Amino acid sequence: MIPIRYVEPVFRPPSEAESLILPVTDGCSWNKCTFCEMYTAPQKSFRVREDDEIIDSIRRTGDLYGKSIRHVFLADGDALVLPTRKLLLILEAIRKHMPAVRRISSYCRPGNLRKKDQSEIDQLAAAGLTMVYVGAESGDNQVLAAVKKGETFDTTGEALDKLGTAGITRSVMILNGLGGKVWSEQHAVNSAKLVNLTQPEFLATLVVTFPKGEQRFRADFPAWEALSPHELFIEMEQFLSRLELKRTVFRSDHASNWLILKGTLGADKERLLAAVRQAIHDPQGALLRPAWARGL
Repeated sequence: MIPIRYVEPVFRPPSEAESLILPVTDGCSWNKCTFCEMYTAPQKSFRVREDDEIIDSIRRTGDLYGKSIRHVFLADGDALVLPTRKLLLILEAIRKHMPAVRRISSYCRPGNLRKKDQSEIDQLAAAGLTMVYVGAESGDNQVLAAVKKGETFDTTGEALDKLGTAGITRSVMILNGLGGKVWSEQHAVNSAKLVNLTQPEFLATLVVTFPKGEQRFRADFPAWEALSPHELFIEMEQFLSRLELKRTVFRSDHASNWLILKGTLGADKERLLAAVRQAIHDPQGALLRPAWARGL
Protein backbone atom coordinates (compact mmCIF):
# COMPACT_ATOMS: atom_id res chain seq x y z
CA MET A 1 0.00 0.00 0.00
CA ILE A 2 1.29 3.44 -0.93
CA PRO A 3 0.76 5.75 2.08
CA ILE A 4 -0.94 8.49 0.07
CA ARG A 5 -4.56 9.58 0.41
CA TYR A 6 -6.23 9.70 -3.00
CA VAL A 7 -9.56 11.37 -3.74
CA GLU A 8 -11.20 9.80 -6.78
CA PRO A 9 -11.20 10.37 -9.66
CA VAL A 10 -7.46 10.83 -10.15
CA PHE A 11 -6.14 12.24 -13.44
CA ARG A 12 -2.66 12.43 -14.95
CA PRO A 13 -1.16 12.97 -18.41
CA PRO A 14 -0.67 9.81 -20.50
CA SER A 15 3.10 10.18 -20.31
CA GLU A 16 2.94 9.96 -16.50
CA ALA A 17 1.69 6.35 -16.56
CA GLU A 18 4.70 5.08 -14.61
CA SER A 19 4.98 8.07 -12.27
CA LEU A 20 4.15 8.32 -8.60
CA ILE A 21 1.01 10.48 -8.43
CA LEU A 22 1.45 12.79 -5.44
CA PRO A 23 -1.59 14.96 -4.64
CA VAL A 24 -0.65 18.35 -3.24
CA THR A 25 -4.09 19.81 -3.93
CA ASP A 26 -7.48 18.24 -4.60
CA GLY A 27 -9.35 19.39 -7.69
CA CYS A 28 -8.72 22.50 -9.77
CA SER A 29 -8.42 26.05 -8.46
CA TRP A 30 -10.31 27.42 -11.48
CA ASN A 31 -12.76 24.64 -12.39
CA LYS A 32 -14.94 26.88 -14.59
CA CYS A 33 -13.96 25.64 -18.06
CA THR A 34 -17.22 24.49 -19.61
CA PHE A 35 -15.57 21.82 -21.78
CA CYS A 36 -13.83 20.11 -18.82
CA GLU A 37 -15.39 17.17 -16.97
CA MET A 38 -12.37 16.22 -14.88
CA TYR A 39 -13.03 17.90 -11.55
CA THR A 40 -16.78 18.46 -11.49
CA ALA A 41 -17.69 15.80 -8.92
CA PRO A 42 -18.56 17.20 -5.44
CA GLN A 43 -15.72 15.31 -3.79
CA LYS A 44 -13.22 17.11 -6.01
CA SER A 45 -13.89 20.61 -4.73
CA PHE A 46 -10.64 22.52 -4.65
CA ARG A 47 -8.58 22.12 -1.50
CA VAL A 48 -4.94 22.70 -0.68
CA ARG A 49 -3.42 19.85 1.28
CA GLU A 50 -1.63 20.58 4.53
CA ASP A 51 2.16 20.60 4.59
CA ASP A 52 2.30 17.86 7.23
CA GLU A 53 0.18 15.45 5.17
CA ILE A 54 2.18 16.03 1.98
CA ILE A 55 5.59 15.71 3.63
CA ASP A 56 4.51 12.63 5.61
CA SER A 57 3.28 10.98 2.40
CA ILE A 58 6.60 11.73 0.71
CA ARG A 59 8.62 10.42 3.65
CA ARG A 60 6.62 7.21 4.11
CA THR A 61 6.49 6.47 0.38
CA GLY A 62 10.21 7.13 0.14
CA ASP A 63 10.91 4.72 3.00
CA LEU A 64 9.04 1.99 1.14
CA TYR A 65 9.87 2.66 -2.51
CA GLY A 66 12.32 5.56 -2.62
CA LYS A 67 15.02 3.71 -4.55
CA SER A 68 12.65 2.67 -7.35
CA ILE A 69 10.66 5.87 -7.95
CA ARG A 70 12.03 7.79 -10.94
CA HIS A 71 9.16 10.16 -11.81
CA VAL A 72 6.75 12.12 -9.61
CA PHE A 73 3.64 13.94 -10.84
CA LEU A 74 2.26 16.64 -8.53
CA ALA A 75 -1.53 16.41 -8.67
CA ASP A 76 -4.32 17.55 -8.99
CA GLY A 77 -5.38 20.10 -11.57
CA ASP A 78 -2.75 22.82 -11.16
CA ALA A 79 -0.22 22.29 -8.40
CA LEU A 80 1.57 25.50 -9.31
CA VAL A 81 -1.26 27.49 -7.71
CA LEU A 82 0.55 26.77 -4.44
CA PRO A 83 2.83 29.45 -2.98
CA THR A 84 6.44 29.11 -4.07
CA ARG A 85 7.49 28.52 -0.44
CA LYS A 86 5.24 25.47 -0.22
CA LEU A 87 6.32 24.11 -3.59
CA LEU A 88 9.98 24.43 -2.63
CA LEU A 89 9.27 22.55 0.60
CA ILE A 90 7.66 19.73 -1.38
CA LEU A 91 10.48 19.57 -3.94
CA GLU A 92 13.08 19.50 -1.16
CA ALA A 93 11.27 16.64 0.56
CA ILE A 94 11.15 14.63 -2.69
CA ARG A 95 14.90 15.10 -3.16
CA LYS A 96 15.55 14.02 0.43
CA HIS A 97 13.28 10.98 0.66
CA MET A 98 13.22 9.83 -3.00
CA PRO A 99 16.81 10.27 -4.17
CA ALA A 100 16.29 8.24 -7.36
CA VAL A 101 13.71 10.70 -8.77
CA ARG A 102 14.82 12.24 -12.07
CA ARG A 103 11.65 14.04 -13.16
CA ILE A 104 9.05 16.03 -11.24
CA SER A 105 6.11 17.37 -13.22
CA SER A 106 2.75 19.07 -12.81
CA TYR A 107 -0.25 20.50 -14.61
CA CYS A 108 -0.22 24.28 -14.71
CA ARG A 109 -2.94 26.87 -15.22
CA PRO A 110 -1.18 29.81 -16.93
CA GLY A 111 -2.94 32.44 -14.82
CA ASN A 112 -1.40 31.04 -11.66
CA LEU A 113 2.08 31.90 -12.90
CA ARG A 114 1.15 35.59 -13.14
CA LYS A 115 1.47 35.61 -9.35
CA LYS A 116 5.06 34.35 -9.54
CA ASP A 117 7.95 36.39 -10.89
CA GLN A 118 10.72 34.89 -13.00
CA SER A 119 13.03 34.39 -10.02
CA GLU A 120 10.42 32.18 -8.35
CA ILE A 121 10.05 30.02 -11.47
CA ASP A 122 13.84 29.79 -11.63
CA GLN A 123 13.91 28.61 -8.01
CA LEU A 124 11.38 25.88 -8.74
CA ALA A 125 13.45 24.69 -11.70
CA ALA A 126 16.61 24.64 -9.61
CA ALA A 127 14.77 22.68 -6.90
CA GLY A 128 13.79 19.95 -9.33
CA LEU A 129 10.60 20.90 -11.19
CA THR A 130 11.46 19.65 -14.66
CA MET A 131 8.26 19.47 -16.71
CA VAL A 132 4.88 21.24 -16.83
CA TYR A 133 1.74 20.40 -18.80
CA VAL A 134 -0.20 23.45 -19.97
CA GLY A 135 -3.70 23.08 -21.35
CA ALA A 136 -3.68 26.09 -23.64
CA GLU A 137 -6.77 24.70 -25.47
CA SER A 138 -6.73 27.59 -27.97
CA GLY A 139 -4.80 30.69 -28.92
CA ASP A 140 -7.98 32.52 -29.89
CA ASN A 141 -9.37 34.96 -27.35
CA GLN A 142 -12.97 34.63 -28.54
CA VAL A 143 -12.87 30.86 -28.16
CA LEU A 144 -11.19 31.09 -24.76
CA ALA A 145 -13.82 33.52 -23.49
CA ALA A 146 -16.69 31.42 -24.84
CA VAL A 147 -15.53 28.31 -22.94
CA LYS A 148 -14.74 30.27 -19.74
CA LYS A 149 -11.08 29.32 -19.79
CA GLY A 150 -10.10 32.38 -17.80
CA GLU A 151 -7.03 32.84 -19.98
CA THR A 152 -6.02 34.81 -23.06
CA PHE A 153 -3.41 34.48 -25.79
CA ASP A 154 -1.18 36.80 -23.75
CA THR A 155 -1.54 35.11 -20.34
CA THR A 156 -0.78 31.69 -21.82
CA GLY A 157 2.15 33.02 -23.81
CA GLU A 158 3.55 34.81 -20.77
CA ALA A 159 3.39 31.64 -18.66
CA LEU A 160 5.03 29.51 -21.33
CA ASP A 161 7.81 32.06 -21.74
CA LYS A 162 8.49 32.10 -17.98
CA LEU A 163 8.71 28.33 -17.89
CA GLY A 164 10.94 28.23 -20.96
CA THR A 165 13.27 30.87 -19.56
CA ALA A 166 13.67 28.77 -16.40
CA GLY A 167 14.54 25.71 -18.48
CA ILE A 168 11.38 23.82 -17.52
CA THR A 169 10.12 21.50 -20.27
CA ARG A 170 6.68 22.55 -21.54
CA SER A 171 4.02 20.24 -22.92
CA VAL A 172 1.19 22.20 -24.54
CA MET A 173 -2.24 20.85 -25.45
CA ILE A 174 -4.62 22.30 -28.06
CA LEU A 175 -8.25 21.15 -28.39
CA ASN A 176 -9.16 20.44 -32.01
CA GLY A 177 -12.76 21.51 -32.69
CA LEU A 178 -13.11 23.72 -29.61
CA GLY A 179 -14.23 26.72 -31.69
CA GLY A 180 -16.93 24.72 -33.43
CA LYS A 181 -17.93 25.53 -37.00
CA VAL A 182 -18.23 29.28 -36.45
CA TRP A 183 -14.68 29.89 -35.19
CA SER A 184 -12.80 26.89 -36.55
CA GLU A 185 -10.36 28.78 -38.78
CA GLN A 186 -9.47 31.52 -36.30
CA HIS A 187 -9.04 28.85 -33.59
CA ALA A 188 -6.53 27.03 -35.82
CA VAL A 189 -4.71 30.19 -36.96
CA ASN A 190 -4.33 31.79 -33.52
CA SER A 191 -3.43 28.51 -31.84
CA ALA A 192 -0.61 28.13 -34.35
CA LYS A 193 0.52 31.70 -33.60
CA LEU A 194 0.66 30.93 -29.87
CA VAL A 195 2.70 27.78 -30.41
CA ASN A 196 5.06 29.49 -32.86
CA LEU A 197 5.63 32.34 -30.41
CA THR A 198 6.48 30.08 -27.47
CA GLN A 199 8.19 27.08 -29.16
CA PRO A 200 7.23 24.42 -26.58
CA GLU A 201 9.21 21.21 -26.33
CA PHE A 202 6.06 19.06 -26.64
CA LEU A 203 2.75 19.70 -28.39
CA ALA A 204 -0.41 17.58 -28.43
CA THR A 205 -3.84 17.93 -29.96
CA LEU A 206 -7.02 16.28 -28.73
CA VAL A 207 -10.53 16.45 -30.13
CA VAL A 208 -13.04 18.16 -27.85
CA THR A 209 -15.55 15.57 -26.60
CA PHE A 210 -18.36 15.46 -24.05
CA PRO A 211 -18.84 11.94 -22.64
CA LYS A 212 -21.26 13.32 -20.04
CA GLY A 213 -23.22 15.42 -22.53
CA GLU A 214 -22.98 18.92 -24.01
CA GLN A 215 -25.57 20.74 -21.85
CA ARG A 216 -23.10 22.55 -19.58
CA PHE A 217 -20.92 23.57 -22.51
CA ARG A 218 -23.77 24.76 -24.74
CA ALA A 219 -25.29 26.89 -21.96
CA ASP A 220 -22.42 29.35 -22.41
CA PHE A 221 -21.62 28.68 -26.08
CA PRO A 222 -25.03 28.20 -27.78
CA ALA A 223 -23.64 28.93 -31.26
CA TRP A 224 -21.21 26.00 -31.06
CA GLU A 225 -21.66 23.21 -33.61
CA ALA A 226 -19.49 20.11 -33.53
CA LEU A 227 -17.14 19.58 -36.46
CA SER A 228 -17.48 16.44 -38.54
CA PRO A 229 -14.34 14.30 -38.91
CA HIS A 230 -13.81 15.90 -42.35
CA GLU A 231 -14.03 19.40 -40.85
CA LEU A 232 -11.68 18.40 -38.01
CA PHE A 233 -9.10 17.33 -40.59
CA ILE A 234 -9.45 20.67 -42.40
CA GLU A 235 -8.91 22.51 -39.11
CA MET A 236 -5.87 20.35 -38.37
CA GLU A 237 -4.45 21.12 -41.81
CA GLN A 238 -4.91 24.84 -41.17
CA PHE A 239 -3.16 24.49 -37.81
CA LEU A 240 -0.23 22.32 -38.93
CA SER A 241 0.43 24.26 -42.12
CA ARG A 242 1.03 27.44 -40.09
CA LEU A 243 3.37 25.91 -37.53
CA GLU A 244 6.97 27.07 -37.72
CA LEU A 245 8.67 25.05 -35.00
CA LYS A 246 12.35 24.31 -34.60
CA ARG A 247 12.21 21.07 -32.62
CA THR A 248 8.93 20.19 -30.96
CA VAL A 249 7.74 16.64 -30.36
CA PHE A 250 4.17 16.44 -31.70
CA ARG A 251 1.52 13.90 -30.77
CA SER A 252 -2.09 13.62 -31.89
CA ASP A 253 -2.77 10.06 -30.72
CA HIS A 254 -5.25 10.46 -27.86
CA ALA A 255 -8.35 8.23 -27.99
CA SER A 256 -10.39 11.23 -29.14
CA ASN A 257 -8.40 11.65 -32.37
CA TRP A 258 -9.73 10.09 -35.57
CA LEU A 259 -6.32 10.33 -37.23
CA ILE A 260 -3.19 9.31 -35.33
CA LEU A 261 -0.25 11.65 -35.97
CA LYS A 262 3.24 11.45 -34.45
CA GLY A 263 6.41 13.26 -35.35
CA THR A 264 8.82 16.08 -34.69
CA LEU A 265 8.11 19.59 -35.90
CA GLY A 266 9.46 20.95 -38.02
CA ALA A 267 11.38 17.90 -39.41
CA ASP A 268 8.21 15.88 -40.03
CA LYS A 269 5.85 18.70 -40.94
CA GLU A 270 5.40 17.75 -44.59
CA ARG A 271 4.87 14.08 -43.77
CA LEU A 272 2.23 14.94 -41.16
CA LEU A 273 0.52 17.37 -43.51
CA ALA A 274 0.44 14.71 -46.22
CA ALA A 275 -1.33 12.34 -43.82
CA VAL A 276 -3.90 15.00 -42.92
CA ARG A 277 -4.50 15.91 -46.56
CA GLN A 278 -5.06 12.28 -47.42
CA ALA A 279 -7.65 12.10 -44.63
CA ILE A 280 -9.36 15.13 -46.17
CA HIS A 281 -9.38 13.89 -49.76
CA ASP A 282 -9.28 10.10 -49.37
CA PRO A 283 -10.54 9.14 -45.90
CA GLN A 284 -10.98 5.50 -46.92
CA GLY A 285 -7.25 5.22 -47.51
CA ALA A 286 -6.15 7.19 -44.47
CA LEU A 287 -6.31 4.43 -41.84
CA LEU A 288 -8.64 6.38 -39.59
CA ARG A 289 -9.48 5.15 -36.11
CA PRO A 290 -12.94 3.54 -36.14
CA ALA A 291 -15.59 5.18 -33.97
CA TRP A 292 -15.77 2.20 -31.59
CA ALA A 293 -12.03 2.39 -30.93
CA ARG A 294 -12.19 5.98 -29.74
CA GLY A 295 -13.58 4.67 -26.43
CA LEU A 296 -15.60 7.80 -25.78
